[in-house]
Amino acid sequence: MPTSSSSSGLEKSEQQEARLADKITKDVLDVFDYGEESVSVGFEEIKIQRLEREGLVKPDIQNKWGTFTRNLDTRCEAVNATSERQDKMKGTVLYGPRDVRFEERGTPKIVEPTDAIVRTSATCVCGSDLWPYRGLNPINGPTPMGHEYCGIVEEVGSAVKTINPGQFVIGSFFASDNTCAHCRAGYQTSCQHREFVSTAQAPLLRVPLADGTLVATPEVPSADLIPSFLAVSDVMGTGWFAAVAANVQPGATVAVVGDGAVGLLGVLSARQMGADQIIAMSRHAPRQKLAREFGATDIVTERGDDAVARIKDMTNGVGVDSVLECVGTQESMMQAIGSTRPGGSVGYVGVPHGVELDGERLFYSHVHLHGGPAPVRRFLPELIDLVWNGKVNPGKVFDLTLPLDQVAEGYRAMDERRAIKALLRP
Repeated sequence: MPTSSSSSGLEKSEQQEARLADKITKDVLDVFDYGEESVSVGFEEIKIQRLEREGLVKPDIQNKWGTFTRNLDTRCEAVNATSERQDKMKGTVLYGPRDVRFEERGTPKIVEPTDAIVRTSATCVCGSDLWPYRGLNPINGPTPMGHEYCGIVEEVGSAVKTINPGQFVIGSFFASDNTCAHCRAGYQTSCQHREFVSTAQAPLLRVPLADGTLVATPEVPSADLIPSFLAVSDVMGTGWFAAVAANVQPGATVAVVGDGAVGLLGVLSARQMGADQIIAMSRHAPRQKLAREFGATDIVTERGDDAVARIKDMTNGVGVDSVLECVGTQESMMQAIGSTRPGGSVGYVGVPHGVELDGERLFYSHVHLHGGPAPVRRFLPELIDLVWNGKVNPGKVFDLTLPLDQVAEGYRAMDERRAIKALLRP
């Protein structure tokens, strides 16, 4: 028979374990909810080591968020407490013009040893998604959608060396190894082993070439920074590349063609690069307001030849040093080239649709053209640092936030120009 003292000791042991669980929760986990089904967990390794030294931690401690495991490499990994991921999840699928559905899809799994599985903290609808949505880009059957993402790494393949489970990461729309000749030159979207990431409007995402594609933040960020880190994954990176391609320099005069999310963040990028005069071309009052918040000094509402004439009038007949072309139509490209001074540069990042250039006219314009799919991966470290340190807030472009299961409304709102950009919370 156990004595009263041994029973008392057992109760104390149970109480100690209960206190330990509370201590682990409070001291070690930095936990915040982002949507009903997504929990982001951050780890503070040094605290785990301290608790182990004090003999207060066992190798495996379970709590309501998951199982805490110490492995041989002294790393912490989050393991789903509800056992294996389900075989099915729901995600966005485009069936045809203006037919977006949120329906059951297979759950992504590790396919190659260089893969990672990311639980998205947020995703969004891109302006380029509207081309197939409107039927202007044909699709071949039901097509999963989404290429902008940030979130928590859940699992990595055996060959992944620099990305770990539990990290908050941002990636870009093209996976790249970041080691080939094109990547080393700074053009990761032309990586010799690139893969398009196109299924991000879902709770879980497989990211190929994880070491070369994903960049982790210093710690798991607070919820208020999530929109800005999501913007960095594409539209901020693309606007930044437009400014780089247009050779924006301190003191320059810059014009931005396009008032979507990329154009607006092109304004922000030009301001960060030290442009003195930034002319935003926009006809929409809410977008004009945001352009001014991001650094625009002037607004031009005209389009086409009228816009070119207005720019020339504002610059004493010279034209601007740099133009950021962020639309991709024939009119927008001609407007960009016509607004640029001889020797100036156009950075074009709007995906071209029906754009044809007159070689002779371009020859005599003396205008530099450079653009293409933005190599966002090149800029991720710098842009993450700017957001992390509060220097920029590109998340302001998200003026509509919806649960992921209402993704169809996000497409409609952007198509009808009721929203600049729709953020989706899984």
